[in-house]
Amino acid sequence: MPTFIIFKNNKAVDTVRGADPRKLSEAVKKLAMEADSDGAAVTGGFGEGVGSSSGGGSWLGASLPKGYSDVTDTVDFKGLDLLNSDTAFGNSRTLFEGSKPSALVEGAAKGKGKTKDSEASKKDWVESDTDEQLMMYIPFQSSLKVHTLHITSLPPKESDDDTPMRPKTVHIYSNRAHIVGFDEAENIPPTQAITLSPRDWDEKTGTAKIELRFVKFQNVTSLVLFVVDGEGDGEKTRIDRLRIMGETGEKRELGKLEKIGEGGGE
Repeated sequence: MPTFIIFKNNKAVDTVRGADPRKLSEAVKKLAMEADSDGAAVTGGFGEGVGSSSGGGSWLGASLPKGYSDVTDTVDFKGLDLLNSDTAFGNSRTLFEGSKPSALVEGAAKGKGKTKDSEASKKDWVESDTDEQLMMYIPFQSSLKVHTLHITSLPPKESDDDTPMRPKTVHIYSNRAHIVGFDEAENIPPTQAITLSPRDWDEKTGTAKIELRFVKFQNVTSLVLFVVDGEGDGEKTRIDRLRIMGETGEKRELGKLEKIGEGGGE
C-alpha cells in the first residue's frame, strides 16, 4: 500500500495511506495555503492534537472528528466582520490565531510559580460590548463541508459583576452574502440553533465541541455565528478561539462570494 508522509519543520505532521486522491489533494492544499501566508498567523495547519501546538501548527482545544481535518486555514480573513465587540480586547482575527490562548498560558505560569510574560498578559480574546450578544461573519476561500465547530471560552474563575460569560445559545447561518444585523436575525430561522450547557465545556481547555447537522453544511462558502446569550446573569460574553472542522472543496475566487439559497430553515 502506498504511504505518503507529510513533513513540516523536519517533523512528520500527517500521513496519507493508500492512493486516495482526495486526501492527497487536501494535504497539498494545506501546505500551499500555509506557504502563501508568508509567516502570518494563519491557523488550521498541521497541528499536534488537543490542547497543543507545534512550530507552524495550530493549537486545538478538542479532538478532531474522525475522518475530518482542521479547515480553519480556509477562512478569508479580509472578509471577517464582527458586531458588538469591545475594542479594548481582540478583534475577529484574534479568534483564529494559531497560538495557545493566553489564559491557558497564564494558568500554567501561575501553577509553576512564574510571573506573567507578554504572551500571558495580552488580551487575545473577544468580549461583547453593550450586552451579551455577538455577531460574526466568516467567509471562506473554498467551499466547505463543515462537520464540527470548536469554540473556546476562558472567562476568569474569580467571578464578579464584570466577569464575562461563556456563550450559551448560538445560532448558525450558512451561505449569507454578508453579516446579519441583530434585528434582522430575529426574523431569519438559523440553519442550526445550539444550546450549550456547562458539561459541554472541556475543563482543561475551555473548549466546546459542537457537532453540526452535517447534511445542512455541505457546500458552505460562509458562516454567521450569532451568540444570542451567555451562561449566567452577566452582561458580556467572551470567546478566545474558534476552529472549524470538515472538508475543503473547490476554491472560490476571492471577492466574488455568491449567496447560495437563504441558509435557513430547520
